Amino acid sequence: MLDSKPLSGGELNAAVTREVIRVHSESHGRGPKKAFSFYNGNVLTTVLEEVLTPSERRLAANGEGDAVLNMRRLHQRGMAPELKQSIEEITGRKVTAFMSDNHIEPDMAVEVFILDRSIA
Repeated sequence: MLDSKPLSGGELNAAVTREVIRVHSESHGRGPKKAFSFYNGNVLTTVLEEVLTPSERRLAANGEGDAVLNMRRLHQRGMAPELKQSIEEITGRKVTAFMSDNHIEPDMAVEVFILDRSIA
């Protein structure tokens, strides 16, 4: 883990956003249309907009939203180790908890990282 001089402010937010988008893109075949990150103390959050694939949107429109959300949760569990490691490298802090969820309408996702100590 890096603890020398971690990023802060807008640089940290941008680095986290880029990394979360990269991992999502590799996992799902496409990234979100819009994403941003912010932190407060030891809580780091990334919000992603328009994350569903065309086939997921079609399934949700046909009443299969629960199936889409369940599949997304499985993908997110698979992405968790890589996301946590990346956030630890970027922040120089250990990720003590990671939570992730999706929403169908509006089409959004959130990644929340609880760190072992404050960033600021």
